[in-house]
Amino acid sequence: MRAAATVAAASAALSILPGPASADLAERRTPVVRAVERAGPAVVNVSTEHVVELRSDPFFEQFYRDFFDARPRGRRMTQTSLGSGVLVRSDGYVVTNAHVVARGSKIRVTLADEREFDAKVVGTDAAADLAVLRISGTNLPSVDFGDSSDVMIGETVIAIGNPFGFSHSVTTGVVSATGRSLRTEGQTFLDFIQTDASINPGNSGGALLNVDGSIIGIATAIYGGAQNIGFAIPSNRARRVVDDLIRYGSVRRGDAGLRVQDLTPELASALGASQAKGAVVRDVDPGGPAEQAGLRRGDVISAVDGRDVRDAAEFEGRLRDLAPEDVLRLEVQRDGAPREVVLRARPLAEGTIEDRAWRALGFRVRPRRGGGLEIVEVRPGSRVARSGVHAGDLLLAMRGRGVESPAEFQEAVRGLGPSQAVDLVIQRGPRQYGLTVPFEE
Repeated sequence: MRAAATVAAASAALSILPGPASADLAERRTPVVRAVERAGPAVVNVSTEHVVELRSDPFFEQFYRDFFDARPRGRRMTQTSLGSGVLVRSDGYVVTNAHVVARGSKIRVTLADEREFDAKVVGTDAAADLAVLRISGTNLPSVDFGDSSDVMIGETVIAIGNPFGFSHSVTTGVVSATGRSLRTEGQTFLDFIQTDASINPGNSGGALLNVDGSIIGIATAIYGGAQNIGFAIPSNRARRVVDDLIRYGSVRRGDAGLRVQDLTPELASALGASQAKGAVVRDVDPGGPAEQAGLRRGDVISAVDGRDVRDAAEFEGRLRDLAPEDVLRLEVQRDGAPREVVLRARPLAEGTIEDRAWRALGFRVRPRRGGGLEIVEVRPGSRVARSGVHAGDLLLAMRGRGVESPAEFQEAVRGLGPSQAVDLVIQRGPRQYGLTVPFEE
């Protein structure tokens, strides 16, 4: 009886002990927690399916069944891949990386609350590695773009995505650097945000947030072989691309009306340049923006809008972000004397893109009855001509991406810069072959 009374007394005492104070919870709800609570529901899982050809060897068929999420269909199978995305509007617009959806024939978007939607591609831009998807719905969770121009090195950032399929994983870190350049697959990407917040396969297309819960970047790449070196597309660039894709279905780009080449030590000496760093104007379009601004062949461009230019690829990379009517302030050396040139871009016409492909790749294409693109003319003496390509061949892919329409071909050409290696897949009759040619602009 006495023991029972003791237990009852102890229970009564415990019942009146205070639980965790609400003040304690408030203290634990740090800015990072609040940012995740605010923006996390807008981060989505993006899964794609694409059909690939199976090898006829039974060993390989068994290998794919054992190690891939694949369902053989005769000599074909369906493979799935995973990435991330973020809802930027409550009416269903999702931003992700172009490479996440590049080969997808079927795209599914899964929200944090496990709702699933079929998604349609609104538009992609390979040059910026961004894509916009659309899902059906209203009042969906969304998060706004922040201003990446005031990102501070050392400030806390948050990455949310689906690394290795672990949905809605949150990692934190700091901004390690801004303005990073990354060269991959023959293309130069500029002005990335570098972060040590863990970004892994599957994070591509996810959000990089500041502690206010605003998007300051779209996670896009990791540095192979390293740990905690990840890159994100700055939000200001992503916002412009996304707005154009939603409004026009493609990105409206500006044209500066000039072509450049690397400044070698020999050229620097001949042109009187103070150092062998920059881009040399090789050609100027008659009546174009560069000529109107006073640029001449042989001018050395050393900086754009106050930022140094190391070579032709970096200059061309900056032009990829050029919009119609944008103004560029160029620091130029002519005969060793510095000067500033102000250039206003004009809209890049589709004819200009086709002319650029003719100059730099050496062929023209047109839609083929029944689908696809047919090469209708090959420039004599060009690399593709020397490789045996001729009129009547079919162009199937460029740089690992299928090109089945003039719009896809033009988009692929927009993203190319001088001296980049361009992988082509050509078909002649029943046979297909690949070749690599330089973009000889």
